[in-house]
Amino acid sequence: MAIATGCFVGYLPIAPGTWGSALAIPIHFLLIQLSAEHYFTALGIIFVISVVTAGSAEKIIDRKDPGVIVIDEIIGMLITLIGAPNNIFVWILGFLIFRFFDILKPFPIRLIDRRVNGGIGIVMDDVLAGIYSLIILQIICRFFSFDF
Repeated sequence: MAIATGCFVGYLPIAPGTWGSALAIPIHFLLIQLSAEHYFTALGIIFVISVVTAGSAEKIIDRKDPGVIVIDEIIGMLITLIGAPNNIFVWILGFLIFRFFDILKPFPIRLIDRRVNGGIGIVMDDVLAGIYSLIILQIICRFFSFDF
């Protein structure tokens, strides 16, 4: 439960998903200290841990995709920040873009959210929101020539 809830950040009474997304920023800062190979290995491990712990927490709580589970927002944000410049402004922009896609859930995110069950369903809609956000953030960074 500690991992699925982002060290219990998911229990915050207001906007737990937003807090979970914010928690990804210091995690990202730690991950970018790794070599590229270790960085992507860590993301893969975090993805697997996200699916397993989200599914287990959902069973413990006995409710579909409960809001206290925020590990999905964490992996979605980490995907958003892949290759982002080491710039807090860019990271905050990525955060805002990710929250937009996570809340709005454009096609096919909403479809996945509604039809895919268990840990993979909890995580995959946020992974897709992270991929959308990654693309938009990279376009913005290149358009405005942020340092890479």
